[in-house]
Amino acid sequence: MSATTKLGFTPDYAIPPGATLEECMHALAMTQQELAERTGLTVQTLNRIFNGEQPITYETANKLEYVTPYPASFWNNLEAQYRGLLAKQAEEQALAENISWLKTIPVKELVKRRVLPETDDKIVLFRAALRFYGVSEVAAWVNVWTEPAAAARRSTFFKSSPGPTSAWLRLGQIEAHRIECAPYDRKKFIENLAAIRALTTRTDDFLPEMRRLCAEAGVALALVPEFPKAPWSGAAEWLSPTKAMILLCLRGKQEDKFWFTFFHEAGHILHDGKKKSFLDNDGKDAYADDPSEKKADDFAAETLIPRRHDPEIAAIRSAADVHRHARQLAISPGIVVGRYHHLTQRWSYFNDLKRKFVWATEDAA
Repeated sequence: MSATTKLGFTPDYAIPPGATLEECMHALAMTQQELAERTGLTVQTLNRIFNGEQPITYETANKLEYVTPYPASFWNNLEAQYRGLLAKQAEEQALAENISWLKTIPVKELVKRRVLPETDDKIVLFRAALRFYGVSEVAAWVNVWTEPAAAARRSTFFKSSPGPTSAWLRLGQIEAHRIECAPYDRKKFIENLAAIRALTTRTDDFLPEMRRLCAEAGVALALVPEFPKAPWSGAAEWLSPTKAMILLCLRGKQEDKFWFTFFHEAGHILHDGKKKSFLDNDGKDAYADDPSEKKADDFAAETLIPRRHDPEIAAIRSAADVHRHARQLAISPGIVVGRYHHLTQRWSYFNDLKRKFVWATEDAA
């Protein structure tokens, strides 16, 4: 068999470069002692190289260039490939040990949304999931997504469903990072929120204009469909010191909830520190004692319909009254109904005046 054939290297197997060197030595009809003398290496060093216990260094490769028919680059490449394959094998072993983590994240939903590949290969799926979350290992995912110092309000609700919640948030972050924004300008954001409020009366697609007004002030508005077992309607987070994210879904689909959630998250951006992030679930009382939540609620309510109008809204008796107040307030009738419901607890009244928002891929409700 020729030396050329023996020196073939198949990268599917982690063959020590020393094994190739040993074959080359035999092909040259050279003893180990002779190879040691010609290279200036000890026999013990060659044994360790043959067994893969000691690498072929750049210095050794240079010596082999003079003693064998092959240049130093050949030996360097063999060594690099070998070490790379060892690292890959170690990685796959570690991945196999952590594969159970896939059971904690919404793999089927992420595959359905074409975020993860449709495959039965758990290792491929695992690697894709790590790339999606932007982490290199499960321990890093735990640090980033279940114990984030910035996410002071991810609460027991987050802890009970970290997989679905983190997936929804991550998709929001990815979308938000793609949105070009001016540097955050608090004054401009307050100014543009007034223009965004006016969009509540529009019956056409207001979202592009809403996104533009947000981006103009340094806020990326992302919309991601909700995940099962992730009870969130909105989130607010700082992606950098000069760029904030507001993330919304259409949980509940009713316009009053959508707009209240948006202005609630805007309140967090305006009034809370840049080292905090917030998750909100349809105004439930999960955070009744949290002053940040009350402040955000008050901001949303006052922005949409100032509290001084509450007595007259609570006194509404007909659909005509709803429309009259909506015209006077320059706001959607559905938002007036939402305030009426909140004030009177008469949840079944005037529901037909509320519009429902649906994703573009859904049939109109």
